[in-house]
Amino acid sequence: MQSAISTLILGIGNILWADEGFGVRVIETLHRQYELPENVTLMDGGTQGIYLVQHVQAADILVVFDAVDYGLPPGTLKLVEGDEVPKFMGAKKMSLHQTGFQEVLAMAELLGNYPDHLLLIGVQPVELKDYGGSLSPQVKAQIEPAIDLALNYLRGYGVAARHRMQALSDDASLVPSELGIIRYEQGRPSEGMACRHGDERVLLSDDYVSFPKPSALADGAIAVGWDRRGKD
Repeated sequence: MQSAISTLILGIGNILWADEGFGVRVIETLHRQYELPENVTLMDGGTQGIYLVQHVQAADILVVFDAVDYGLPPGTLKLVEGDEVPKFMGAKKMSLHQTGFQEVLAMAELLGNYPDHLLLIGVQPVELKDYGGSLSPQVKAQIEPAIDLALNYLRGYGVAARHRMQALSDDASLVPSELGIIRYEQGRPSEGMACRHGDERVLLSDDYVSFPKPSALADGAIAVGWDRRGKD
């Protein structure tokens, strides 16, 4: 009797950097809304990089969710399959975890245990520089469509999910409950209480002064830096 196909559904990214958290939030939502067969593993891969290799090696089918710079309009979903996936994970990397996952795939192949079927469901990010921010509305709206695409793909291999009669609470998230998207968004201070892209109280303060310094990157180039006024 043939054993069930081992399937790994993996979300990668950093939820602390706005749309970078797309992959993790998709996995979180999928877990809350669907029941999956025993041969399917849902995993919040975060930014673990090379530590994911053993899980990738064990999978016959691998579905990955991530924010990817495809050069498309913000919020666009794009599917990439098979051998094309590593190219997109590293061609226009937005963070270190993408380079890390490209290495995961390469190592799994080198060790002789590579998924038979590989699908990347990526979204073109809108916002990446909002530290502590949640998903942008355009990217958040793509969570459900991304899940539908993944489940439709898996049905082609006989892997069927069942919609839960009642969604699990935020406490049942695959990520720590404090980082579940509901608590994460509700607990974030307002812009009036916490800066988003640099604190003007510092940048415009008389305690600090900008100064030009030569850049080693190009002849004649000038880089602007900051120094504490009165500091040696």
